Amino acid sequence: MSRRRVIESLDAHPNRLEILAMIARLPHIADSDLSTLAAQWVNTGVVADARDRALAPDSPLVVDVLSAFDAIEALWEDDANGNTELEADMVDTALKAMRDGIAAAYAKPVLSRSAYAELVRPWRMTFPVDDRIEPDLGDRAGEVKRLLTSFPWLATRCHDAEAAAGWERLCVEAFFGDVDLRRTAREEAWNAAVLTGRRRMWSLLRRSAAIELLRPCPVCRRPDPARAARETDTEITRVLTLCLDAACGLLMADAISTDMLDALHSPVTGLIPEQRRAAH
Repeated sequence: MSRRRVIESLDAHPNRLEILAMIARLPHIADSDLSTLAAQWVNTGVVADARDRALAPDSPLVVDVLSAFDAIEALWEDDANGNTELEADMVDTALKAMRDGIAAAYAKPVLSRSAYAELVRPWRMTFPVDDRIEPDLGDRAGEVKRLLTSFPWLATRCHDAEAAAGWERLCVEAFFGDVDLRRTAREEAWNAAVLTGRRRMWSLLRRSAAIELLRPCPVCRRPDPARAARETDTEITRVLTLCLDAACGLLMADAISTDMLDALHSPVTGLIPEQRRAAH
């Protein structure tokens, strides 16, 4: 029997397109879709066995699967906790259907056709076609993307003097800037996200930005002990909040006042690559 090829990255996954389509759809799932997902989900023995295989330690990219599960929980946290008008039990069942669908997509190479079909069935009954959905990042989507791509640069501060200086500027702003104004601006932006139906995109954006900011140095590939000794959890949390607020401010730029957007975004303008080059 030939040894199964190990899949080490999503780029190498044979079912990559289905996985990407599912992940991209998550923040666009409507409340009516939740009820359809919940109605289709049944935890039969076949489904349970397929799920166990899909989440086995040797299944393809199982760590990525669990990360996707975390994203699902974050996107529907308020709904699952009964803090919205949706029925919490229905939402909980719908989330199970979502998790099964994504697990099936990742594990398709190691599942039998029947096991894959049963595990993905509620998702496919709700979404028969994989539409190529672009995330709705608002009118200033390009700036949001450029800001996100700039965050890993901060992780190089263990050996890059310019990145270290950028981090220090953010620390100063996080501790000594107008915290009350930023809090007010954040609340206005969040309320706008709720009113315009973008609260799930808000949650997904904050999570994606946090992942990028907290990655280890892409050059050193490991945490720097000296840096860890210098930086406190409070410092990291405040800088993280500053950066996440900037991304979400840009997301909601079309729905908040210019003053509130400036309060959220201006502290991190120096992170954008074009602006860093212009400063020299």
